[in-house]
Amino acid sequence: MKEISRRKLILGGLAATAGVSGLGVAARIAQEYGLIPPDHGGIYGLGETLNYASQRLLTRHSLAREFSRSQISKPPLANEIAPFNEAYKRLQAGGFVDWRLTVDGLVDRPAAFSLAQLKSYPSRSQITMVQCEEGWSYIAEWIGVPLSHVLDLVGVQPHARYVVYFSIEPDWWESIDMADALHPQTFLTYGMNGDELPAGNGGPLRMRVSRQLGYKSVKFITHLTVTDNLKRFGKGLGSASPEGGYAWYAGI
Repeated sequence: MKEISRRKLILGGLAATAGVSGLGVAARIAQEYGLIPPDHGGIYGLGETLNYASQRLLTRHSLAREFSRSQISKPPLANEIAPFNEAYKRLQAGGFVDWRLTVDGLVDRPAAFSLAQLKSYPSRSQITMVQCEEGWSYIAEWIGVPLSHVLDLVGVQPHARYVVYFSIEPDWWESIDMADALHPQTFLTYGMNGDELPAGNGGPLRMRVSRQLGYKSVKFITHLTVTDNLKRFGKGLGSASPEGGYAWYAGI
């Protein structure tokens, strides 16, 4: 009850100051509680801060909606893309036997996981919707290992704040905070609709962040870095998305 009351108090303060004294004061409250997104600068920065802080306080443990099997979308699915680089094609030709997910940064035991290793861990499935900021969506069953399980294996250090994840496709990367990284619906996904994850949907391995818009669920994942600061990645905005005009935090 104390935690809930504390969150209500902070959220009430954010809302009140946004209405009475402007977003600047609300942003200072958010900063006091460590709820500033990495893309907080710029013309939309204060609004992004208020959005992120409010959602974190209200929905930290909430679940994305799950659907019944009868609601799974029929093919063709939106936004299927073919990977185009030669490194991917070589791994694909070898049946992805040499595919590795490397995990480094603020961890006690840096590691490289094969697909076979990831598939040997306890798997979970969810039937959730991918929603795009451009208006399309579809429902699919996603099968994989919770990201939290892999993070437990490598031993995340206490001061870690974010997980940065990279695609085999150059310049395609994102990051999430530890609340989403440890969330039970955040998967390293290797299966879809009862089968292997197709290349067009990100196979052999895709990040699935069910509580955020589709662009956070990066395809063809090969590398995770656990960090306490996002400034040294790219332009310091937290991911490639705000560099291209989208928000770092895309909660739904």
